[in-house]
Amino acid sequence: MLRNLLVCALLTSIASAAAAAEPVMRKIPDAAVVGEGRLSFAFWDVYDATLYAPRGEMNQQAPFALSIRYMREIEGADIAERSVEEMRAQGFADETRLTSWNQQMKEIFPDVKDGTVLTAIFIPGGETMFYEDNTPVGTIKDAEFTRWFSDIWLSEKTSEPGLRRELLGQS
Repeated sequence: MLRNLLVCALLTSIASAAAAAEPVMRKIPDAAVVGEGRLSFAFWDVYDATLYAPRGEMNQQAPFALSIRYMREIEGADIAERSVEEMRAQGFADETRLTSWNQQMKEIFPDVKDGTVLTAIFIPGGETMFYEDNTPVGTIKDAEFTRWFSDIWLSEKTSEPGLRRELLGQS
């Protein structure tokens, strides 16, 4: 029984990595994992996140990707709202832009459930491409959005410094 559970967990992990791998490998030269971590809230695991960069070396001047495998049901609109809250908390104060980004994210982000993988591929100076598993779901072409959205996880001002350290391979 335990063996079956372990095999099932391993297969789920492999499937999640494969779901993110195709777009990441196509868009990021020599993509490799920088780090990975889990976001938990109280007693609930929310998602596992994996950061990819060329040769596993993070440099925000080069393309990079963040893949999130959700462990709970969350509406896409709620993910968009939370993203705006996080950008605002980090100091972005242009409410007109935040409103526009919120609307764009609500149009892009699907509702997620346990096992859904969303991947954001960040192209410095230009755009953020979003995928659900291997399927493109939308792009936001705005250099400031790319910076502020990625900073939700990677900025020193993040609300989750432990997860940031894990993603950057500093734990």
